[in-house]
Amino acid sequence: MLRYTLMRFGILAACLLVVWGLVYSGIAPRGLGSSNGMWIILLSLVISAPISFVALRKERDRASVQIVEKVDRVKANLEANRSQEDEAVDEAARAQAQNPAQNPAQSQIS
Repeated sequence: MLRYTLMRFGILAACLLVVWGLVYSGIAPRGLGSSNGMWIILLSLVISAPISFVALRKERDRASVQIVEKVDRVKANLEANRSQEDEAVDEAARAQAQNPAQNPAQSQIS
């Protein structure tokens, strides 16, 4: 996942440098007024997104598999904890049903 993120930032940085060079050389249009910096950043984002989508397809799939595996592990751990809690509650209920005299609240209700 970190590798994919770093590669994505690398593509963005490369696009940022290229767009900056094109704007300051006069090939690409400048932003209006003092918005030139924002224009360069936005144009870089727009250009880097499809490049990242195509160039990083395999890395994105690899990262996706890692995320799915981690989510599955967390779900399995949660289910195991939930079943342990259910067993503890069931065991306490059985123990209470076998020994009703030990529970003073039950004695007062009867």
